[in-house]
Amino acid sequence: MELIEFDTVNAETVAGWPTSPDEAVRWCGHREVTPALVAGWDGRAFGLVDDGVLVGYGELWIDDDEVEIAHLIVDPARRRQGVGRRLVEALAVVARSYDRTTVCLRVHPDNSAAIRVYLASGFHDVDDAIAAEWNVGQPVTYRWLVA
Repeated sequence: MELIEFDTVNAETVAGWPTSPDEAVRWCGHREVTPALVAGWDGRAFGLVDDGVLVGYGELWIDDDEVEIAHLIVDPARRRQGVGRRLVEALAVVARSYDRTTVCLRVHPDNSAAIRVYLASGFHDVDDAIAAEWNVGQPVTYRWLVA
């Protein structure tokens, strides 16, 4: 598997990966995901490909002090096959190349499958006080993890 720059021509494919409106909310905060939404996100977008087939999507949001890994999703046909972990680990390598003090991610608290992947990939929860600070103004109380 290889991590590549995402081509927005594949936005329709990624927009179709949430299997329900509830999953879409846990993934990106929207009940309806459109190709225009995916193509219009501001992060540095990547695709994970396996033999030329797109199997995962994720972004890096680069700030002055941190890089946040965001909007990770795996093709439903490839879930529970280690693809999510490969995606997280590949994105973390790129995130660390920016030499920021923090590589983090946030996850919807009800997204137990994603939480398992992140923990297995070496991420751990931030201190409760930091999580509370980072959740100010957020639409939900996210679980924040750092590498």
